[in-house]
Amino acid sequence: MNTNKSMTRFLLFQLSLIIFLFFFTLHPIPTLGSPANDSDFIRTSCGTTLYPQVCYTSLSRYASAIQNNPAQLAKVAIGVSLAKARRMAAYVSDISRQADYGADPRSAAALHDCFSNFDEAVDQIHDSLTQMRQLSGPAGSGGGSFLFQMSNVQTWMSAALTDEETCTDGFEDVAEGPLKTDVTKRVENVKKVTSNALALVNSFAQKGPGAPTPR
Repeated sequence: MNTNKSMTRFLLFQLSLIIFLFFFTLHPIPTLGSPANDSDFIRTSCGTTLYPQVCYTSLSRYASAIQNNPAQLAKVAIGVSLAKARRMAAYVSDISRQADYGADPRSAAALHDCFSNFDEAVDQIHDSLTQMRQLSGPAGSGGGSFLFQMSNVQTWMSAALTDEETCTDGFEDVAEGPLKTDVTKRVENVKKVTSNALALVNSFAQKGPGAPTPR
């Protein structure tokens, strides 16, 4: 008797499994996109930048959010640039206060100027990110046409990159040493990320408003 019950339960389980597999085949569960394809899109897009490996490394972790969306890619790249610029501004602010008590007035002056440069760069990158976010709104809600909006983003990102380059230029007359080496190295890393973001913005602007826009 127990054997018959066990056999019946087994047959019912097998039948349920067959029905489930048949239904799953007819109605597959939808997916948002292949992680591999999303990563490939980022890698290919980063190939147009001056620092492709830096670009891919900094953006690949956001592949699921970016998917195959060039507008989203540009927006995320700007966001990463903004985060790095803010951290650099905070770092320079901290060490500039220490340098005020140092023996080299040129280092102190260069650090204060560098902070001013990054403070401006942060504002410009933030404005760029705000403008990119407005692209996703209803027509006309973002304050102008697509070309006008993207021209703003390109101008601000380019100005931010110039400000970051001005920071390193200010250390040319500073004597070689650990402070100069550390600051210029950190700034170079930020400049690469900003340069890449600008390149991706330019690429999206060239594609036109027909390209997917940020969610």
